[in-house]
Amino acid sequence: MDSIRNPIEYGRDSLKGLGRVLSTTYHAVGGVDDVRETAPPVVARIGIADLREALSKGLSDFAAFRTDVIFLVLVYPVIGLVLARAAFGQNMLPLVFPLASGFALIGPVAAVGLYEMSRRRERGDDIGWADAFGVVRSPAFGAIMVLGLLLFGIFGVWLFAAQLIYDMTLGPEPPASMQALIHDVFTTSAGWTMLIVGCGVGFLFALLVLVISVVSFPLMLDRGVALATAVGTSIRAVAKNPRTMAVWGLIVAGGLVLGSIPLFIGLIIVMPVLGHATWHLYRKAVPR
Repeated sequence: MDSIRNPIEYGRDSLKGLGRVLSTTYHAVGGVDDVRETAPPVVARIGIADLREALSKGLSDFAAFRTDVIFLVLVYPVIGLVLARAAFGQNMLPLVFPLASGFALIGPVAAVGLYEMSRRRERGDDIGWADAFGVVRSPAFGAIMVLGLLLFGIFGVWLFAAQLIYDMTLGPEPPASMQALIHDVFTTSAGWTMLIVGCGVGFLFALLVLVISVVSFPLMLDRGVALATAVGTSIRAVAKNPRTMAVWGLIVAGGLVLGSIPLFIGLIIVMPVLGHATWHLYRKAVPR
């Protein structure tokens, strides 16, 4: 029977809830693996042909889900437009391009729902766009959230670095307009310095994200492993396939650049295709 709990009972239940939260967080950051995982996942050697197959299957998933996926990923170009508008509104024009390129840093976590859709289609389930949110019921959801927050943290550091590079070259005064910024970047030595240094630093950030996340999110979603195991497996996958993973990184970066022009609308297609393809790449790199 329902009853009004006294403070002692309420405190006891609250402590139990806190214990469950701490236990989940401990698992998320790598305290223990799922009991199904008795050894680190095996990493396979993959080649360019596997990338083509992953992209082909990603296109197949996109075609199968059609408007369901388009509806789901409409949020990404909207977010991009909001971020760009914020940069214009706050007189932060130098950060417009770093914001656009930042999709490569947060793309893996943004595509988690797409991994779930590919996973369910692979099993032969009947699915719709709402099934993408089934990831919240995953045993590894806590680990997924922790890694996602880490990627957003890396994204924030990248924006700080980009602003610092601008201040040391063309800044610290903001440009009068977008046209003035483009003119200064391509017609002055300081602008070329900013461009070269910015691309170099951005490459290092993108490489870091690729190394720690290329198979981490699909692996946690698929097998419920701890964060430490997922990230370690991702690092091993890149170390075993450096050339193939480098090509994959270029494909992702190129796709996101094209998808961001114009006004991020192309991401409606690029994001789901790359997201689904990443799931199939994971299947190749970390076989069952």
